[in-house]
Amino acid sequence: MITVLGLGPMGRAMTRALLAAGHPVTVWNRTASRADEVVAEGAVLAASPAEAVEAGDPVLLSLTDYRAMYDILGAATGSLRGRTLVNLSSDTPDRTREAAEWAQRHGAAFVAGGVMVPAPMIGTPSASVYYSGPGDVVELHRPVLERIGEPRYLGADPGLAQTMYQAQLAVFLSSLSGLMQATAMLTAAGLTAAETMPDLLDQADSIGAILRAGEEKPGTALDAGEHPGHLSTVTMMGATADHIVETSAALGLDQGLPQAVQAHYRRAIADGHGTDNWTRIIDGIRDPR
Repeated sequence: MITVLGLGPMGRAMTRALLAAGHPVTVWNRTASRADEVVAEGAVLAASPAEAVEAGDPVLLSLTDYRAMYDILGAATGSLRGRTLVNLSSDTPDRTREAAEWAQRHGAAFVAGGVMVPAPMIGTPSASVYYSGPGDVVELHRPVLERIGEPRYLGADPGLAQTMYQAQLAVFLSSLSGLMQATAMLTAAGLTAAETMPDLLDQADSIGAILRAGEEKPGTALDAGEHPGHLSTVTMMGATADHIVETSAALGLDQGLPQAVQAHYRRAIADGHGTDNWTRIIDGIRDPR
């Protein structure tokens, strides 16, 4: 028996994927009516968090944040001993490490996870989940975890999965904001989103291919501290960043995002790295001042 605590869209999707794979599932949610659909599909609704925890192992948590874990399990700590908590909620790496220590004090193993797909993709071949924590525990429960998505284990530090999750979202959310900045620029100039979105999405799709083309194994030069400027330079990219700020200002748009990008290049130029590759901006990100 597997337990799922939290039945938002993600929790319900996980429950369905597990049920479809033939796993019996016990569920619990603060608003019990959210369990109606998955109960109709075969899940068992527990009357309390303690009853849910005692019914299954592992115990999968799909909650708003880690504070919710303490709120829900605070009165059920006596039921945790000998079980594995797999927390798939979002929070900071430091709070994740604190949660691992909390679970261990109550006799439970703790695995942190970061789900990298939306709820409709759970259980599909495209789904993947980053995990960190005790490697032997992850392997023990791999047959269950694989039903949610491909498990990608990062290491023993419980905070690693959460760091990867937040890093992935940094790329995702920044890209979304960039897309809206670009759309606002174009619509302010008199074009429509319907006219221009296909071109913007083509640009977004091309970024990965462009970056992969410059290096056999992307990231190798960064690890080595190398920033060869033979294809693009900080000065060149910085000039473009200046132009984006000026264009946004002329169109009467918010300049917060363009100015943030501009600041990265200005810092690298001020530090004497104008002829280096644009990747040199990572120095200023690592050492803000």
